[in-house]
Amino acid sequence: MAQGVATVWLPVEDMGRAVAFYRDTLGLSVTMEDSDWSEIDAGGLTIGLNARESTHGGAGGGAVISFSPEGSIEDELERNSTRGGASIEGDVSEYPWGRILPFKDSEGNDLQLYTPPTDS
Repeated sequence: MAQGVATVWLPVEDMGRAVAFYRDTLGLSVTMEDSDWSEIDAGGLTIGLNARESTHGGAGGGAVISFSPEGSIEDELERNSTRGGASIEGDVSEYPWGRILPFKDSEGNDLQLYTPPTDS
């Protein structure tokens, strides 16, 4: 039986570019870096960047990693405009279960910022 998520693997085409994205654009810590495999600490969850698997070539579908912003989604949008790197893929969407902002990493993998609903 599964007890939790150990690691999320993402295929990458350019390891240096991908590591720079997660480190510099998202502000996450790189815990291991190699030309074939690198690891990113996303608040206790390891994101493995795998250059040994082919990427999806920009096709839709597949996994999406949701990140919790340090502040609001709008704060993250402002930070992204100054440091660049994230390809914003739409507007902030509001749902009963929370708010999301879709974006892509440097390798075309689908990511999003997520904030839970606020109690009014």
